[in-house]
Amino acid sequence: MATDTPLRPSDSTRTDYDDRGSVRPLPPATGPAARLRGLIGIREELLAWVPEERTRYTWYGAIVLNTAVVGALSMALALGSFRSDLPLLAVFAVAAVWFWVVLVMDSWLVSSTHGTAVKKWSLGLRLLLSVLLGLFIAEPILFQIFDKEIRQEIAVGNDQKVAGYRGMLVACNPTDGASTADRPECRRYQLKVAGSPAELAEQTASNESRTKTLEAQVASVNKTLREKMATEQELCGRDNWIWRGGVRDVTITCERARADSSTYRGNSRIGTYEKQLAELRAEGRRLAEKKSKAAETYQPLLQRAIDTKTRERAADLDTGGILTRAHGLKEVAGSDGFALFLTIVLHLLLLGFDALPVLAKFMSGSTTYDTLLGASFEAGRRLHAEELQVRHECARMEQEVQRHRVELDTGDRTRALEHRYRTAQAERAARERAELDARTERLLRTRRA
Repeated sequence: MATDTPLRPSDSTRTDYDDRGSVRPLPPATGPAARLRGLIGIREELLAWVPEERTRYTWYGAIVLNTAVVGALSMALALGSFRSDLPLLAVFAVAAVWFWVVLVMDSWLVSSTHGTAVKKWSLGLRLLLSVLLGLFIAEPILFQIFDKEIRQEIAVGNDQKVAGYRGMLVACNPTDGASTADRPECRRYQLKVAGSPAELAEQTASNESRTKTLEAQVASVNKTLREKMATEQELCGRDNWIWRGGVRDVTITCERARADSSTYRGNSRIGTYEKQLAELRAEGRRLAEKKSKAAETYQPLLQRAIDTKTRERAADLDTGGILTRAHGLKEVAGSDGFALFLTIVLHLLLLGFDALPVLAKFMSGSTTYDTLLGASFEAGRRLHAEELQVRHECARMEQEVQRHRVELDTGDRTRALEHRYRTAQAERAARERAELDARTERLLRTRRA
């Protein structure tokens, strides 16, 4: 590209002396220092004109490299803290990738600030991007600095949550088994433990109600059956026998009463009802025995259920997640003034360190190298513009030659076409004259004959 054109040919690295006796330019430097400057996009052929600034840009490259190293360390700490299940090789691999990402971003941020054409608002945007990158890098380091306090705060907070959860379980599940479903705050804390006194009381009440209903039904059926049996005994008594076929026998009315009582006994299912009533009474006695023992057996069952739920709640609480640790850091900073001050100072220090590549540009301002680079950019722009102009002129002249060639070719083709047309007309006229001459000669021969 035109902007990469050196100010002098490559063989111009010979020693030139100015009026003060200093050498301009020096040969381009090599080695680790040059590679550090290469990280931030420094062109050694330009820097050779101002060798006094080599040290400045060497340390500038070291700042960018240090930021990337700290970023990789921060990522390794974060993965080691939040994902302790990851193997060490995976942690190193991710940290290496993050080192490369930070290095590339900071190198671009710094290299894009070289030159006199960089505006302050552009530097401000680059600084904002550096601050955002610094926030991501700084947090894991802060988590490690306050690791003991954060873990203690998380443990205390989790203990409070578990204690509150257990208190709600105890409050919403009384030892007498009374229902708390009508309390809105207890909807998420209901435990189902079989054999509670309240449950047994409900079962006993239900059993007693069914027993009373069935007893009333059995009593009604027995009463009706006794009435029918009494009617049958009355109609079938000896006083109502009659003589039939020479012997004493019961009347038809007696037979009908017997059939009615027998049919009613079968249709009323009195035997089934009596059997069900016996089962309900046995169930009532069993429930009464369980109810008398429920006060001794229900409380241990309820306590075990509460203990199980409490352990599950404690196991579900997060102790090492990034959000949990961030909340713990906030609580640590909010609980003590000095901890808040130290957190703010460390935040600012780490943010300042992570944003130092761009802050260094703010603090150093424009350098002679920037002036030379800006001049190189301007020279490249002019050379490119002149190159475009030359190409345009060459293209225009080529178009003129092409147009003239086309015009000449068109004239030649036009003249050739006209020549062919005139030749064809002459040949047609000759043929017509020859044909007329032949006809005339035939007419003359005919007349002479």
